[in-house]
Amino acid sequence: MIVMKLSEIQNALTTLNLDAWLLYDFRGINPISQNVAGLSGAHITRRWFCLIPAEGEPHWLIHRIETSNFTDVLGNVSLYAGWQELNEEMPKLLSGVKSVAMEYSPDGSIPYISRVDAGTMEWVQGFGVEVHSSGELAQYVEARLSDAQYEGHLKSAQQVLQAKDYAFSWIGDQLKANRSITEYDVQQQILDQFDLMGIVTDHPPIVAVNANSGDPHYAPSVTRSNQIKKGDFILIDLWAKQKDPDAVFADTTWVAYAGTEVPERYVEIFDIVKEARDRAVAFIRDKWEANEPIPGYAVDDCVRAYITEKGYGEYFIHRTGHNIGTVIHGNGVNLDNLETRDERVLIEGICFSIEPGIYLNDFGVRTEIDVFLIGSGRDGVILTTSPVQNQVLPLL
Repeated sequence: MIVMKLSEIQNALTTLNLDAWLLYDFRGINPISQNVAGLSGAHITRRWFCLIPAEGEPHWLIHRIETSNFTDVLGNVSLYAGWQELNEEMPKLLSGVKSVAMEYSPDGSIPYISRVDAGTMEWVQGFGVEVHSSGELAQYVEARLSDAQYEGHLKSAQQVLQAKDYAFSWIGDQLKANRSITEYDVQQQILDQFDLMGIVTDHPPIVAVNANSGDPHYAPSVTRSNQIKKGDFILIDLWAKQKDPDAVFADTTWVAYAGTEVPERYVEIFDIVKEARDRAVAFIRDKWEANEPIPGYAVDDCVRAYITEKGYGEYFIHRTGHNIGTVIHGNGVNLDNLETRDERVLIEGICFSIEPGIYLNDFGVRTEIDVFLIGSGRDGVILTTSPVQNQVLPLL
C-alpha cells in the first residue's frame, strides 16, 4: 500500500506558509516527489502529478495506462491519455490554487532540489500559478528522521566505527608481520566487516595512502590501488546503513600513520582540521541553545574562515558537510557556501556530516563526524559517531 505522510506534509505547508505542494515526476527524474508520494521503486513510465493542499485531500492526475500503480493512493484521481486531455485536466487540478511549491531552486543554486525541468515549470506558470521552491518543504517532510530511523542510524554509526577500528588494526598487524598489502585489500576487509555486521553501503569505502588522500573522492579498485608501507599516511572514509530500505546512513572519516611517532607535518594539518570541525560543533550548539536560525552556509563560513586564517583556504575544496538520509547525500540542508550557497536552515530531526579537510599534493586530511539535532539547548546537538578523532592514529 502506498503511504503518504499527509498530516506531516500539511503541517509543513502551514508552517512554511505555502498553499500547496505540486508533486511531479516523469520516469524517475524527481526522487523527492517519488519518496513523498510513497512511489519509490514503482515502475511508472508516464507523467504524473499530485496536488497536496494545505487543507483537504490530495488530487492526482495520472495517465490511463498507469492506474494499477495508483490503486491505493489517498485522495481523488483524475485521468488523461493524450496531451490535449492533459492540457484540459491540468487547469482543473490547479483550480483555485494561487501558488504551489515544486522541486526547483532559483538560479539552480541547490541542484539537489532542482528536479523539475524548466519546460514543466513554465507550463504550470502558464496557468497563472506562482511556483515556489520546495527546498525547505522537502527538508521538513523527507529529511527529518523517525524514531526508528534515528535508532538505526545510531546502531550503524557504532558499526562503521567498529569497522574502521578493525581496518586500522588489520593494517598494523600486516605491517608488523612484514606482509604486502594494498589500499584495495583494506577496502575489501572493510566490506567483509560490513557483511558480518549485516549492514550495506552504496559504494566501496575510500582507503587512500599519501598523495591519494589528497584526492577527496579517490577510491581504490582491483586495477588502481597503491601498496601500504611503513611510514605511510592513511585516510579511511566509510559509510553504511542497516538493510532496511528506510534505514539512514552513518558516515565517518579517520586518518592514521603507519608508524610509531606521527610526523609533525601530519599533526599540524590534522590539528587545524580538527579545530575547524570543533568550531563548527560549537557554532551550532551556541545557535541551537539560543534558538537562532542556523543557515547551512553560515556553518560553512565559520569553518572556512578558520582554515583560511591558518593559510590553507585554497586547499579546502569541498563543502563542510552534507545532509544524511536513506541515501548518503540526502535532500536536506548542506553545510555549504562553496559549491552552493545553501540558505536552508538546520531543523530538528535532521542528520548531517561535519567534515572539513585540507588536501595537499603529498597528503590530505579529513575528519568527519555525524550530527543529529533534537529538542533544544546544547544537549540537543548530538554527535552520533562518537568517539570522535582527536589525534592522528599511530598504527605501529
